Amino acid sequence: MYEYELQQLRSAELIRRAEHQRRVREAVRVRRAARREAAARTAEPDSHTDRPRRPWYARVA
Repeated sequence: MYEYELQQLRSAELIRRAEHQRRVREAVRVRRAARREAAARTAEPDSHTDRPRRPWYARVA
């Protein structure tokens, strides 16, 4: 009987952890979507130059 109760406790803990991780992923997804939407609403880009951020070719060592 004792092992059965331990199994039930472990199972409940795993279910709680999974639900918590699901909620964290959902919160991250919502924040990311909000950032993306806010970035899309801003009209001007962050940089004021027309140059690309990185060079096309890697530097030679």
